[in-house]
Amino acid sequence: MLPAAKAVPKELLPVLDKPVIQYVVEEAAGAGIEDVLLVVSREKRAVEDHFDRNPELEERLRDAGKDSLLASVAELAGRVKIHSTRQPRQLGLGDAVLQAERHVGGEAFLCLLGDTIFSEGVPARQLAAAHAEFGGTIIGLEEVPPEKVSRYGIVGGTPVREGVLKLDTLVEKPSIDLAPSRLAIAARYVLSPGIFACLRNTAPGAGGEIQLTDALRALLLREPVHGVILRGRRHDVGNPIDWLKTNLLFAARDEAMRTALGSTIRELID
Repeated sequence: MLPAAKAVPKELLPVLDKPVIQYVVEEAAGAGIEDVLLVVSREKRAVEDHFDRNPELEERLRDAGKDSLLASVAELAGRVKIHSTRQPRQLGLGDAVLQAERHVGGEAFLCLLGDTIFSEGVPARQLAAAHAEFGGTIIGLEEVPPEKVSRYGIVGGTPVREGVLKLDTLVEKPSIDLAPSRLAIAARYVLSPGIFACLRNTAPGAGGEIQLTDALRALLLREPVHGVILRGRRHDVGNPIDWLKTNLLFAARDEAMRTALGSTIRELID
C-alpha cells in the first residue's frame, strides 16, 4: 500500500467512513469481547490514537452540531476497554502474538489480524462459539480457488461435523499438488495459552520472522486444534485493488451510497 501507507498505517486506511482497524475491533465487540489489546509498532502510534479521546476535536464538532461524526468511535469505546502494547521489532506475526502473553493472563484469546475485515457474518463470534464447544485452539478457515492455494497457510484434517475439522497438518504456502486441501487460514483465531511456549521455541524463518503457522504446527502435537470454515466473506485490504473492491462492496450494501455511485460505475463500465 505504499506510498499511501508511508505515513498512515494501512490499518487506518478507510473503508467508507471508518478505518479498517475499527471494523476489526467492532467485530471483537460483536463477539462479546470487552477487553482488546492492540499490538503495534512505534511507527503506528496513530492506531492507538484513533481510539483515544480527542477533546479539542469533540468540542469543535459539538459546537458545529456534528457530534454524530464521531458517534461510532464513542459507542465502541463504551463497549470495550482498549489497551495497547508495542512490538519492539517487527519480527513477524508470531512475535506480535508473543507480546500479548502477559496481557491475556493464561486464558484463551481471540487473535484478529488488523488488515482483514469481513462482511456477511461475525467470524469472531463463530470462533468463540466453536471454542465454547471444543475448547483449545480454533483456526478460522476459508476455501480458496486452486490458483490461490500457494499464497496461504493450508490445513488438513478430519471432519467433525459440517464446517468443522480436527486438524492434523498445516502447510505454509504449498503448491496445489502438495496441498492437503484448499482450506486456507483466514486471519482469525482463538488461541490457547499453550501457543506461547510453542512461539518461544519457534526458530525464525524467512526474513528472520517468527511464523505463527510454525508455532501452530508444534501446538498440534500437544493439544487438539480445530478449524472452522467461516461463514463471512473475507476482505484483505493490504493491496490497492482489494482495498478499492472492499470500499465498493461495502458501499453497495448501503442503498443511498449504491444509488449515488450507480451512474459513476455504469460510466466506468461503458
